[in-house]
Amino acid sequence: MTIATMIPLFISGAEIAFILFIVLMVFGADKVPEIARGLGKGMRQIKDATNDIKHEITKSAEKQGIDVDITKDVRKEIDKVKEEVDEVTGSIRRKF
Repeated sequence: MTIATMIPLFISGAEIAFILFIVLMVFGADKVPEIARGLGKGMRQIKDATNDIKHEITKSAEKQGIDVDITKDVRKEIDKVKEEVDEVTGSIRRKF
C-alpha cells in the first residue's frame, strides 16, 4: 500500500510532493530527520505495547485454563493490527 492510497480525497503524487516540500520549508532540513525519528519511535512503542498486551492475554488465559483457541483468535487480531502498522510504516522505512 502506498502513501497515496492511504490518504483520503484522492491526493495525487504531485500534491504529496508539494506537501512534503512545504513540510521541508516549515521545519527545515535539520528537523525533518528528527521528526521521522520521533514517528519511528512512536510506531515502535505501539508495536511493543501490542506485544505486551498479547503476552499478558496469553499468560492470563493460561492461568485461568482458558482454551488456547481463544488466545489464537486474539493473536490473529493482534497480528492483523501489526500488519496494518507495518503497511503504514513500510513505505517510510529506510532500506539498508
